[in-house]
Parts: sequence; structure tokens; C-alpha cells
Amino acid sequence: MRKSYRVKKEQDFQKVIDQHQSVANKMFIVYTMERDEPKHLRLGISISKKVALRGHERVWIKRRIRQSVLELMPKIKPNVDILVIVRSPAYEQSMAVIKQNLEHVFNLANLWIEEQPELIEENKE
Repeated sequence: MRKSYRVKKEQDFQKVIDQHQSVANKMFIVYTMERDEPKHLRLGISISKKVALRGHERVWIKRRIRQSVLELMPKIKPNVDILVIVRSPAYEQSMAVIKQNLEHVFNLANLWIEEQPELIEENKE
């Protein structure tokens, strides 16, 4: 995932958190904020040392989350900033479980692109 697709600055993190549109499941807390310029979504990931003490373990989890979001990106709205706060049950999970939980929490946050009604009717015929 390119760096332009990431929320990196502390003030950007704070902006998204101040909007306080959050949802959670057992592995993740997700904060979202809609933006005016809909070029592409931006993703920020935060992992506490309580989740994984060693730095390389936290990086390992971040890579799995980034890859899962990259695979889900065509279905996600393009004009949002997303912050993913990792909870401790995500520490030793497989890629499939992490992706499944991200899909669940993104569904709760209503981040999916809504399909056009015309496209649905064309597919039925």
C-alpha cells in the first residue's frame, strides 16, 4: 500500500478521532471520517505495546491489516479516512481471521460502496 494511502500525521489521527464515528468488534476499533476530496481512502493503524510488546510483532500485525484492506479496497468508499485500533485478540490470528473481522467491522461502520440499482437489475436478467 502506497504511503499516500496512509494516515501518518498525529494531527490527521486526531481529526479522525475527534469526529468520533466509531464502531468495534472483538479485534478492532474503527474510527471513520468522510473527506471532501474523494481521490482514495486513507488508512491509519495503531497498535499498543499491550497487544504485542516487541516491535516486529506489531509490524507483522500491521502488514496483515494493510494487506487485508488492500484486498477489500475496491469495495470501500473512496472518500474516507479510516483508523484501525488493534485489540489484543488480533495478536496471533491468521490472515483469514483478520480479514473476516475487518470485513465485519467495516460493515458495521457502513464503509461499503452501495451498488447502483441499474447494475443490480442488469445482473438479474
